[in-house]
Amino acid sequence: MKTIITGCLSLLFFISAKSQSNFYKISAGGGFGLTQSFTDLRKHDFGLAGYGVIDYYFSPFISAGLEGQMGEINGGDVKTDPAGRQFINSYKAINFNTKFALGAIMDYSAGSFVSKIKGLYLGAGLGLVMNSVSNVRRATPEQEKPFPGKNQSNDMVVPINLGINFYFADKSGYTRYILNFNYQSNLTLGEGLDGYDNSSIKFKTGSPDIYTYFSAGLRYQFGSIGLNNKTFF
Repeated sequence: MKTIITGCLSLLFFISAKSQSNFYKISAGGGFGLTQSFTDLRKHDFGLAGYGVIDYYFSPFISAGLEGQMGEINGGDVKTDPAGRQFINSYKAINFNTKFALGAIMDYSAGSFVSKIKGLYLGAGLGLVMNSVSNVRRATPEQEKPFPGKNQSNDMVVPINLGINFYFADKSGYTRYILNFNYQSNLTLGEGLDGYDNSSIKFKTGSPDIYTYFSAGLRYQFGSIGLNNKTFF
């Protein structure tokens, strides 16, 4: 009888253990991608940028972290813009953001379609973009006053993220590596992104400056270990 009870308890423990999994609570990484400007200038050009990120995971699918970016945001063209304007913004940005992935609310099993997209996530945050604008055309021969604006400025920014993580385990079966693809839309609370202050009377539009950032990158997970209430793979 004792042998039967011991066997049953072992089986129950095995089933319970199989319904849970461990995960590392910290990840760090970086990557590269393309920016695109959506400012008051007609031409929305592309630029290159890189990023670094560190995240804390409350669960495998809910995280909060810091991201830093550095690169270029470009737009306008002296030949095609109605006012003959253009700019190159060698920007830096830092933001705090949170992300919530599909795996937090949906059941998945190994090999299922939901398992393949369990890393699909939405996120939002708040940050600061530091603008350093060059190649700005401040005036044309036809106008009396130069276009208003600053070459150096800081703006608050609201990043909205849509992306997906693909997870890879180490030899112990824990998720250690993450391949990430992310599309980020950044709404700036100011007029410094393109170096032109279109909130003045002459160029008033009422439209905020926006830039988007599509990136691909790698993350490495480490640190303390948490317990998830279902198996990860």
